[in-house]
Amino acid sequence: MANFVERLWAPGEHGQLSRRDRAPGRYLAYVPDELGVALPRLGDEARAAAEDALAVLARADERIGQRSAYLNHLLIRSESISSSWIEGNRVTPKRLAIAEALEHGPRVALDVIDNVRATEDAVAALADRTRSITTVDIEDLQHVIEPSLERGLRTEQNWVGGTGWSPLRAEFVPPPESEVPRLVADLAAFLTETSGNAVVRAAIAHAQFETIHPFIDGNGRTGRALIHTVLRRADALRNVLIPISTVFAGDTDTYIAGLTAFRADPPRLDEWVISFARATELAAGNAVRLAEDVAALEQQTLDDLIAYRRAHELTPAVPRRDAVVLRILAALATEPVLTIDGVARNHNVSTTAAHRALKELEDAGILGRTKDQRGRLVCWAADRQLALVALTERSNRVGAGDTAKRVPSAGPPRPESARVGSLRPAGDH
Repeated sequence: MANFVERLWAPGEHGQLSRRDRAPGRYLAYVPDELGVALPRLGDEARAAAEDALAVLARADERIGQRSAYLNHLLIRSESISSSWIEGNRVTPKRLAIAEALEHGPRVALDVIDNVRATEDAVAALADRTRSITTVDIEDLQHVIEPSLERGLRTEQNWVGGTGWSPLRAEFVPPPESEVPRLVADLAAFLTETSGNAVVRAAIAHAQFETIHPFIDGNGRTGRALIHTVLRRADALRNVLIPISTVFAGDTDTYIAGLTAFRADPPRLDEWVISFARATELAAGNAVRLAEDVAALEQQTLDDLIAYRRAHELTPAVPRRDAVVLRILAALATEPVLTIDGVARNHNVSTTAAHRALKELEDAGILGRTKDQRGRLVCWAADRQLALVALTERSNRVGAGDTAKRVPSAGPPRPESARVGSLRPAGDH
């Protein structure tokens, strides 16, 4: 049974703590019940919500289908941008893409890129149903996400939120460090099992992980990666990763209320599952919308290129199938920032051919130049593709809604490219 453990806070003299935070006192640390491997019984409403969410995921996965190869990267990038905004790091999709293409840039952007790659690699590894998930796997996931920290489960008490740096003033205090190994081992067994509704399993696994808070740092991003792990491992999603946590990033009140219900005595599990299921449906809808927008933009950019070539009497007006410009267009969703050397390397052409193709796409209004502070050209950027990611992220920041009237309080600024408005963006309609 879940219970509270009374503990003593007595930090003594500590120059970095305020006088109030140095004050000793007793606090209660929450110890959740073990999960086992079977899913718990739910009420009719929660069960129906989870079944509906699972069906929506399946339809989204099927509709996105063949576009999943590049949409996975876009969606995980969007989720990592959300994570960075949650943690106070204001990185935009364009800044992130430039840092990724050039392999240097602001530390914040490079950290987000590392998180994107870690998430992709971790989900691929943990989704293998032929192997069990262990505590070591969860430790490895967190360490890849937070490599600067010492590897392993926490060996001290931590807490979440509050107005100071003291568990006496925290919003939530996870279990004592002595309970963490047992609870994480139980969670690993729960993650390994794939029976039952995968949305319910993902909801419970995420809430339990955040309740245990087993690491000194990186709990949020690790917990979000575990959602992908459960859904992919159970074959609820086969083609694409749906960033459910991005919806919670834009509606933190609902997210915190759901976790609070999960930790109640007795647990109000149905409330949390219903909340998670609704976020799942919204995230799936945004993913489908993004896929449709990317497809529309692909066609629009091709039309723009052909119109430019006809206007300038270039032959053939429709480039040959193996033309470098067409190869660049086909990859803009995953490679929205380009350099001459990068295009030459990726498409096995000379730097002269790469420059010629990039210049043509610039003249056609498809790519824009990006310069450094000294006015030197550093790369070309597909601003309309990057704008779609920004619009999706802004929509997520208001709970996957339309931001035409409800402007997000935090998140990337509205893209300046007016031509994006001719599509059907995820927000700012």
